[in-house]
Amino acid sequence: MNGNQIIDNILSDVRRQADEIVRQANEQRDLQTATLDREMAAFGQETERLAREAAESRKSQLLAAVRMQNGRQILAARGQILDELFGRVKQRIEQMPDNEYLDLMKKLLVKCVQIGQEEVVIGKNENRINQAFINKLNVELLWQAKGGLRLSATREDIGGGFILSAGKVRINSSTDVMVSQLRDKMEMELAAELFR
Repeated sequence: MNGNQIIDNILSDVRRQADEIVRQANEQRDLQTATLDREMAAFGQETERLAREAAESRKSQLLAAVRMQNGRQILAARGQILDELFGRVKQRIEQMPDNEYLDLMKKLLVKCVQIGQEEVVIGKNENRINQAFINKLNVELLWQAKGGLRLSATREDIGGGFILSAGKVRINSSTDVMVSQLRDKMEMELAAELFR
């Protein structure tokens, strides 16, 4: 073998080895690329799953907040409706024709009188409950031995109705208190009926 053949053989061996190294490097690269692609796909799927879960969680939180806000608004609106309703009841009592109003006050006074010596305190603007009304009521209460009511010289800041006072005992039958007690009794029932 001459020198050129030896060099050609060496170059040929080096080329085969270089080709083998390139082939192995390409295989390694393809293997790593495939592995990386699988990992990226899995990462993408996991990211999408986490994003969906986060979106669902946020959506649930927002819906809960909206429901709570709506609930508060509905309760406030219901409260306003009931306030208006009972405000109208109070107004109607105070604006009743004189004979109906005095008949109602007479029934309330008869029910509230304990000893018959109480003072009847009326509102600053009350003009229907007067001494003549109290005198007439006293005549009717005589048969119960409770005919000693007197109209108080002092007036309170109440819209309608009266406060029955005997010493330290006061029975408040003003329209504000009557309507408030009526509301306490009827509010749940009315709410159920009005807001089905």
